[in-house]
Amino acid sequence: MKFGYTIIYVPNVGESLSFFGKAFGFSTRFLHESGEYGELETGETALAFASLAMGEQHFPAGYLAAHASAQPLGMEVAFTTPTVAADHAKAIALGAIEILAPEAKPWGQIVSYLRCPDGTLVELCTPMQA
Repeated sequence: MKFGYTIIYVPNVGESLSFFGKAFGFSTRFLHESGEYGELETGETALAFASLAMGEQHFPAGYLAAHASAQPLGMEVAFTTPTVAADHAKAIALGAIEILAPEAKPWGQIVSYLRCPDGTLVELCTPMQA
């Protein structure tokens, strides 16, 4: 088995792709002509976004959309970067909400948490040292 991709259901796929591009530097790998599905170029495993309507098709009994929850969902997307503080500030300037300001952790990483405009919880962290 191999981890294929993560899909986040969002109100507007194009806006999410644009935000993640501007805030975190990921380019769009693919955006379906319908605008209902798109992927970011994130390496071997894609981070993808799908429309809320597509989520409703897949989960007819309903689901909790990240943007509709008063609190962040109990999962996150983590990006490693040597410049956590600067990247954190840039994401806030582009519309993210700060959950936790950059702070040094006992295990040596600098970590911060943001909630993106589409509700996605993002961790920014320095790479783990060997």
